[in-house]
Amino acid sequence: MSATTLTIRDESMNGKITGELTLEFLTETITVRELIRSRVYQEVKDFNARRPEHFRGLVQPTDTEATLNGFKLKQRRELDWHEQFDKVVEAFERNQVLILVNDHQSESLDEEITLSPQTNITFLKLTLLVGG
Repeated sequence: MSATTLTIRDESMNGKITGELTLEFLTETITVRELIRSRVYQEVKDFNARRPEHFRGLVQPTDTEATLNGFKLKQRRELDWHEQFDKVVEAFERNQVLILVNDHQSESLDEEITLSPQTNITFLKLTLLVGG
């Protein structure tokens, strides 16, 4: 079997695409946990290779400041993908990050996703309302 290449999209609550990432999977079926792991590993690996001023990942790394351009590191450094992965898993479990697979909301980290080139995956980050 050949690898399946997917474009993962990040969307805001109003449907605006805020980021895209292309991932390759060697298996036909993955779990939501494996999807998160692959996504976080790739975005942190890309960040660490370029070391830009801002990290444009799914969740805010430790010791950063949220800005319009992403998360600004107070001191340029490499990020730890394990730490970011744990934060995304926690955000998913708290319903702060939703994962839509072909417009179906994934409910569990162990839920299986069957991949094909037509599979649409969207990460939707919920923003907390100020004051409640």
